[in-house]
Amino acid sequence: MALKKVLAVVLAGGEGKRLMPLTADRAKPAVPFAGSYRLIDFALSNVVNSGYLQIVVLTQYKSHSLDRHISETWRMSTQLQQYIASVPAQQRRGKSWFLGSANAIYQSLNLIHDARPDIVVVIGADHVYRMDFEQMVQAHIESGAPVSVAAVRQPLHLADQFGVIEVDPAHPGRIAAFVEKPESTPGLPDDPGSFLASMGNYVFTTDALINALEVDAERLDTKHDMGGDIIPYFVERGDAAVYDFTTNVIPGATERDGQYWRDVGTLDSYYDANMDLISPLPLFNLYNLRWPIYTRQSISPPAKFVRSASGGAGVAHDSIVSSGVVVSGGSIQQSILATDVFVDEGADISGSVLLDNVTVGPGAVVRKAIIDKNVRIPAGATVGVDRDLDISRGYTVTESGLTILSKGQSVQGG
Repeated sequence: MALKKVLAVVLAGGEGKRLMPLTADRAKPAVPFAGSYRLIDFALSNVVNSGYLQIVVLTQYKSHSLDRHISETWRMSTQLQQYIASVPAQQRRGKSWFLGSANAIYQSLNLIHDARPDIVVVIGADHVYRMDFEQMVQAHIESGAPVSVAAVRQPLHLADQFGVIEVDPAHPGRIAAFVEKPESTPGLPDDPGSFLASMGNYVFTTDALINALEVDAERLDTKHDMGGDIIPYFVERGDAAVYDFTTNVIPGATERDGQYWRDVGTLDSYYDANMDLISPLPLFNLYNLRWPIYTRQSISPPAKFVRSASGGAGVAHDSIVSSGVVVSGGSIQQSILATDVFVDEGADISGSVLLDNVTVGPGAVVRKAIIDKNVRIPAGATVGVDRDLDISRGYTVTESGLTILSKGQSVQGG
């Protein structure tokens, strides 16, 4: 089989409204995750580990921190024609910003024309998973279809949260229907309790993608969306193949974490994905160095656990603690502490995610909370302990009882 030239396009322009206030001052793919990473690091690591080193990242909303992270972290060899380019909306096709994910690629067709690839891999920038796209590309070529859609198995009760893929029984491997968030859907023949959900990852034959985007641009009855418009365009013609994520094999993966995929589109799912990392046998293993997740390396010193002035020990159990963290007589349980967090004497943190440069004062208590960067929690204060009190103080509280403090938000004392 002749080698195919592949260009990877990462869609990173979404607003991420459901992640507010974490996206109040940053793009969704730039949201910090797991202490040391940004969400986009997972998408880019998967593409790079797959051997694809010509990558464009299409950005739009509040992209400064995202652009800075990409430029400081993701550097390739230009001598070998390798690159990761962050590309904002440029209004090349008219005086409008990106009107949808499909329109983002349509407005950036110059990038595809310049690269002249045989295959275009299109992926989102805000999911947590490992995936070898080379395996999907080879399956796409063998299928003979113009587009292949990656699908992950999900429990039936989640059908109303995803784009649902129904496979054609008469033509195994081809998509018979693509339904966006239906109330219910039939189970799979070999797994009645599950359905196939679109992962938002696609492999296109280049000419077919360009043609579909040009047709979509001329239509008036479209939202110019990849999942909502472009994929159904191919499905209606019997031209869309499905790629089952369960067939993707990652070096070093275990049976427990090999098929992990998490959509972190809401505050609760973002929190849950962080919590998936901290058990002794995590649902997603950050420590698989055969398929590493790359990110910017901090220049902060190592983490430190010390006794306080009164002799109380600084301790952490079932937690991730990043560089620069100092726990001085405080207690950490089932939590994730990002870079340069300081926890003072008698402070008690449990089931929480603290982002960069958060300070927790003496005797403060934090329960089931996400604390964004640069927040100062004063001595004796509580966060996540009293729902009504948190709401009265202007904190964000989800229906599940998760409390979120925005970047630099002022916190009242106890």
